[in-house]
This record gives sequence, C-alpha cells and structure tokens, in this order.
Amino acid sequence: MKKLLLFALTLSGFLFSGKKSDAQTYQFAAGLKFGGYENGISGKYFVKPDAALEGIFGFRKGGVVITGLYEINQTAFDVAELKFYFGGGAHVGSIGDAYQRFGSSNHDVPNNQILIGADGVVGLEYVIPKAPIAVSLDLNPRLELAGGPFFDLAPGIGVKYIF
Repeated sequence: MKKLLLFALTLSGFLFSGKKSDAQTYQFAAGLKFGGYENGISGKYFVKPDAALEGIFGFRKGGVVITGLYEINQTAFDVAELKFYFGGGAHVGSIGDAYQRFGSSNHDVPNNQILIGADGVVGLEYVIPKAPIAVSLDLNPRLELAGGPFFDLAPGIGVKYIF
C-alpha cells in the first residue's frame, strides 16, 4: 500500500510539473489499466469532445471482469493536456475464489460466483505533448451486487496509446 501511494504521488508530481503546450486531442486510445480489483486491457473512445466511453477487460486471481464506463472530461488546472474525468458504469464477470477487496480482508464468495455491480470513476488523465501516450490516475468506487452487496474503493493507473 505504501509503495502504491508513493508511486501515485510521484506520478502526480510529474503530471503537474509539465510545461504548458498545445493539447493533443484524441478520439480513441487503447492500453493497460492496473487497479485494485483487476489488471487488464482498456480502450477509451470519445463520443463527444467532453464525453467518452471506456471499456476494460480485466483479469484477477481466479476470474475475469468486463467493465464499461461513461466518463465526462474537463480541462484541469488550466493545463490543456491534463483532463479531470468522472463517471459511472457497470461490470460483469466471474470469479472462482475469494473476492479480494482492496486494502482489507477477502470477501468470501462461493466458487464460480458471477460478479455484477455498479462502478464509478474519478481521476486525472495527462496526454504527453508530441507523443501518442496518455497516462491516468484514478479512484474507482465499486458496489458489488451479486455475492454481496458490499462497497469497495481502489486506485487505478492507466497507460494508453493514442491512435
């Protein structure tokens, strides 16, 4: 936990210390997402200049989860390359072991449990100037409905290639 927090603070320092330049906007990006629940492949597609759909195909111990999010994006701190985003969505998946909750004890679920729930996201995304790369740092609240209900909250870090 301490290493993750230190990494997040270091990443935030790099994000906020970048010099201001012309923003590189994009319509689609794909990459990797590392989080407290699952690690996996993500894709983000802008349906409007300030609204995007993000899909995540995540792997976890003993299972897989597909998450879909609708995100509102706004310029953060008057830095064109830095976007604040927030939104919500849902997930569905399966797990064959205990549900690993972020930063707390496991939530025991029967073997081969289906996961269904609601997801939220709030975070920052930085598009590296003159490079087709976007990095993100976010916080992901989750309400697990099947096998629950229970609430969990975890950080996430993403790296995407802009097409």
